[in-house]
Amino acid sequence: MAQLPLHDGARLSADIGGTFTDVVLERCAARWSRKLLTTHAAPERGLLCGISEILTETGIHASEVAWFAHGTTLATNALIEKRGARAALLTTKGFRDVVEIGYEGRYDPMNLRLEKQRPLVPRELRFTVAERLSARGDVLTPLDEDALGPIVEALRANEVESLAIGFLHAYADPRHERRARDIIQTQCQSLPISLSSDVCPETREYERISTVIANAYIQPLVATYLDRLAAELAALGLRCPVMLMTSGGGLMPLDLAKRIPVRLVESGPAGGAVLSSGLAAELSATRVLSFDMGGTTAKICFIADGKPQVARVFEVDRAARFHKGSGLPLRMPVVELIEIGAGGGSVASVDAMGRT
Repeated sequence: MAQLPLHDGARLSADIGGTFTDVVLERCAARWSRKLLTTHAAPERGLLCGISEILTETGIHASEVAWFAHGTTLATNALIEKRGARAALLTTKGFRDVVEIGYEGRYDPMNLRLEKQRPLVPRELRFTVAERLSARGDVLTPLDEDALGPIVEALRANEVESLAIGFLHAYADPRHERRARDIIQTQCQSLPISLSSDVCPETREYERISTVIANAYIQPLVATYLDRLAAELAALGLRCPVMLMTSGGGLMPLDLAKRIPVRLVESGPAGGAVLSSGLAAELSATRVLSFDMGGTTAKICFIADGKPQVARVFEVDRAARFHKGSGLPLRMPVVELIEIGAGGGSVASVDAMGRT
């Protein structure tokens, strides 16, 4: 879990939610806070406004801030609202449709009108190349480097904005993924490329490829936001490290967050669970139910022995609210939460049949 270092300098933290942006400044035992409406068109605008107000109130200069931790729902919202980049996938020949085959099951067998989650990359933007590694990383089929030329032309013709590369057994040896990336980048220098061996170097090709696709899908949006934020913070006079809250409750530096933004999914909710676990530890409470209501969603987390439960796989944007398998699987550490789309700003109504 995230543990901020103790020092004499001021510590600043900010969380951008779906409705509100919260900023907290701490120095020694004193704390100051601001709550502002989230500025969705440019999320950094509300955050910077809150920082400026709180620094003015306290008389603390930005250069005195020694630590800045930031949680955000930007990555989550981009996935749910389908506002990501025009992404493509390059995978091993014969595995083009793994993201549609999935687990080869139906999340609701009795539903004759079942609708499965659509892949973030449509079939026409999923390309394959001959190559194959064994589960131990031995080369069974060398990478067909000559076949990458036509794929580069197809990427350009389709105006692809981001590329995910996910080869079979790349977790055992990333050489083919890295070689393919290097060849493609010589011809498409500005194209962001995500490798499954960097994003999710683990077994299970469906979840690994699904995760690297999600990373490529949101990477341009998140990187652009973080670049803008870093520039504005520097102009404000902030010189300290900028750390991002991860879905697992840890922290990652800004440069890494720009390359692997999928780790920021559930960033905001994880921050609330980390706070609750700290309070539970201080109170020596071994079994705690944490409830975090925002303006848009409400989150519940079970905390045992001062620590929230952490899972290795979770789903986002489920087609059926509580049906496992109906969402987009992401394989990475994540604080286990139950989320519902009913926050403090939600409006409830009763229909003609008396249902809410």
